[in-house]
Amino acid sequence: MFFFFGPRSSLLLPFVVPGIVATIWLLSRAWRRGSAADALLALLLLVPTLNVSQWMLGYAGWFDSHDGRSTVMFYVPWRANMLLGGAYYLYFRSLTNQDFRWRPSLKHLLPGLIEWGFFAAVAVYDLLWQRGLLGRALPDFFGTKGRAATLLDELALPEALLGSALLLGYSLRVLADYRLYRRYLDDNFSDPERLRFAGLRQLLGLQVLGMLLTLVYTLINHTYNLNYDVGWYFFALRGTLIYGLIIVGIQANYAAATSPLRFGTPQRELEPLVLPAPESAPTNLTAATGQIETAAAATEPAPAAGAPVLADAALPASELPAELEPWREKLLALMATEQPWLEPELTLTELAQRLRTTPNVLSKVINSGCGQNFNDFVNTYRVHEARRKLADPRFAHYSLVGVALESGFNSKSTFNRVFKKLLGQAPSEVARPKS
Repeated sequence: MFFFFGPRSSLLLPFVVPGIVATIWLLSRAWRRGSAADALLALLLLVPTLNVSQWMLGYAGWFDSHDGRSTVMFYVPWRANMLLGGAYYLYFRSLTNQDFRWRPSLKHLLPGLIEWGFFAAVAVYDLLWQRGLLGRALPDFFGTKGRAATLLDELALPEALLGSALLLGYSLRVLADYRLYRRYLDDNFSDPERLRFAGLRQLLGLQVLGMLLTLVYTLINHTYNLNYDVGWYFFALRGTLIYGLIIVGIQANYAAATSPLRFGTPQRELEPLVLPAPESAPTNLTAATGQIETAAAATEPAPAAGAPVLADAALPASELPAELEPWREKLLALMATEQPWLEPELTLTELAQRLRTTPNVLSKVINSGCGQNFNDFVNTYRVHEARRKLADPRFAHYSLVGVALESGFNSKSTFNRVFKKLLGQAPSEVARPKS
């Protein structure tokens, strides 16, 4: 029988089939679109899929068939653990930077490519040279395995140790870069929640845990020669990572492909002398406090008794070079009149284009001139607007979600988090007038 559907082989089959289908689909999409993120996600899926496939086929009778199927079990590169660390790192880089380039990055995949190269060399020596050209029978495992493949098995433990070390090292590097990436998001996006890729961090942690468990199994098996059935549980656990990669990865790829992410791309230095100062623009900025006074502020209802005052609505003025002060005035005037903060997907680049300046200049103005990063700067306006609507009887029939959307927020969770961060209380705790 070509494939034996036993309890253990059948239980691994639902992991392998989706892994193969998703890998092929991602590779085809990467080929059509030139998407590095799709190609790297396919590689990350291929590694556990191959690993689990070896055990599935072993329980399906291939290992003990003593024919060509047994030979396949010894010469396909089922193990590719040294690819994982570099692949995760490059996947993170490709998600967070649309200018990602393959050529300077392939060095991170070199350990895994060398590992696969050993498998290829062993197959060429045993199958093509010894058996094919010299006509010699394969000496091991009932004539289905050559001596080079037997020697390669001795490298399983060093390979597992090195693969785990690489994965751990690259995981630490991803986490360090992720901290900088979060800062980049706050400096460039007004609604970065879907770009935080929190699921990828959790998945990477599960991958490290799975790799460590596999390493423990390899060490124990190397010492005590465990029963074959014990390893099934370790590789079934790795199979669950396939589903996690498919769900988290495809969502992350879509978010990255539809967002202008350029994390890690060097930006031009600030050149304020080259840029002409904007024409003097009228602004309602009070010199004493730096507080924005919109036309609606004079007519908006006062907050309910006991409602907290939004301290951040008064944008703090900081030390700012004289040549950038006109840009600050123009920025505050634009925010008060055009209200771009009502657009949920507003970015630093888009706002800079409206001001006809560069993102570097605008970032300097917001950071030094307003004392905030871009995300907090925009959300201050949104929270101020939400607080006004919550206190306005005309909006008393609005749900909290409705108020959030009308104030420029893209989701209720972001609205709650930012509102509490700036005001110290949840929107649901604010006293509202009756309709």
